Amino acid sequence: MSRITTSVLKNKKENQEAITMLTSYDYSTAALVEEAGIDMILVGDSLGMVVLGYQDTLPVTMDEMIHHTKAVVRATNNTMVVGDMPFLSYHISIEEAVRNAGRFIQEAGAQTVKLEGGIERVDTVKAIIDAQIPVMGHIGLTPQSVNQLGGFKVQGKDLETAKKLVADAKALEKAGVFSIVLECVPTPLAKKVTEEVSIPTIGIGAGPYCDGQVLVINDMLGMFKGHIPKFVKKYANLQPIIVDALKEYKKEVEEGSFPADEHGFTINDDVLDKLY
Repeated sequence: MSRITTSVLKNKKENQEAITMLTSYDYSTAALVEEAGIDMILVGDSLGMVVLGYQDTLPVTMDEMIHHTKAVVRATNNTMVVGDMPFLSYHISIEEAVRNAGRFIQEAGAQTVKLEGGIERVDTVKAIIDAQIPVMGHIGLTPQSVNQLGGFKVQGKDLETAKKLVADAKALEKAGVFSIVLECVPTPLAKKVTEEVSIPTIGIGAGPYCDGQVLVINDMLGMFKGHIPKFVKKYANLQPIIVDALKEYKKEVEEGSFPADEHGFTINDDVLDKLY
């Protein structure tokens, strides 16, 4: 099986087949996501919080993103890998944005990149696409704009911001993005946007009518101790299971029951005798 492409995703929308996407930030997790048959892996700048321990996504650097994207790419053969462009990697100049997007493709081996913003990012999006790099858009709640938005809030609840969100989606489609993430958008508005554009929409906190869904894997597996958003469904609660296993390991080491004989290796007695 070959790697998922943008045309495969477009066909899924046309055929009304749901698209699946999860975040991953390391080799082992990405391999499991691919084994499960997920369409796309987003190496999200959310790694700042769930992997690196930052308060938000803003401190994440390009070098950190490249490092983690490389690991994910090495674990996958079929899943599309999307590199998430971090804060200030595409804001300063279009030239710098293209260069940074190119690093995801050339250095890390990703197939596509994602960046936040609507109409105001159209020129940047076009320039990256002109460099033969597919772009995923991201509108609604854009975490890199958290200070400007006044916190992590649902977007598009009044007429003005709802109109802006629809206009952003159409502008991004016209600019050539292959899909758009809709984050924390009222369900009926996300449904309208999905109907208004011909490219796939990927929802996160945007209801069931998007063409696909994405979640942070640490959230949906119950591995992250921090705040869990309302839109997350925990498909497992691994944190207490992992902690219990670690406590059991500690106990067995301290009492001397681990390692047992079956965890060790033997040596010929004559070799051992010659050491004494």
